[in-house]
Parts: sequence; structure tokens; C-alpha cells
Amino acid sequence: MPDKNPAMGRAVPVFTVADIGVTIDWYQNFLGFWSDPFPPDPPYVFAMMFRDDIEIMLQRLEGYEKPDDYKRRPGGVWDVYIRMEGVKELYDAIRNDVTIVQPLRQQPYGCWEFEVKDPNGYVLVFSEPGE
Repeated sequence: MPDKNPAMGRAVPVFTVADIGVTIDWYQNFLGFWSDPFPPDPPYVFAMMFRDDIEIMLQRLEGYEKPDDYKRRPGGVWDVYIRMEGVKELYDAIRNDVTIVQPLRQQPYGCWEFEVKDPNGYVLVFSEPGE
């Protein structure tokens, strides 16, 4: 261990996907992300997607299919947990257009949460502290 205490920033999830263009479109159209793909023109091999303080990276792997592990654990298996403000408004805005895994509900620990599944099978949890 170094003598100094290096500071770490934040963790960024990296999703393996078969089609970066389709994934970018979904995150842009339903969740309001913008993207920076590489190369600039398809077929993309890598991309960074951004919204507010959230960043998700994408890596292309031809033919990749994510295993569906959600039901293997009580309470589900999540891929990213997003803390936010305005979770109820986001839920109302997207609930009819995306795959809802768990509807908006208040958890026993106080947070309001809902879960969605992106087109690749990644489960995103949106959460806001309870009132």
C-alpha cells in the first residue's frame, strides 16, 4: 500500500452489448442520455453515455447475450443502482414505454425505487430517499 492515501473518484458501470447503436438509441429516447461512441460512425465498438452525474460505458461483443440472473436471488440481481431526485416523475414519464421489472414502491428502508430492464437485459434501479 502506498504511503499516501490516493483519492478515488467514482465507479462507472461497463455493459457488454451486441449492438451499441441500438443501446444508445434506447438510453437516449427513454432515459435522456447523450452519447460519445467510437468510432464516430457505426459499427461502434465502444461508447460512453451520460446524463447528469451518471456515466455508463458500453463495449461491443459480437453476438453477446447477457444471462438473465434476475430470478436467481430473492429481490433480484441488479446491474446499476442510480440515486436520484424526481424518481416518481421519471417513473410516470417512462413506465408505459420500457420494460418495468418492479414498479415504483417504497422499500422497507425508506427509499422509493423502481426497476427497468434495458434492451440488453441489464437491470437499472432508480432510487430516491423517502420523505
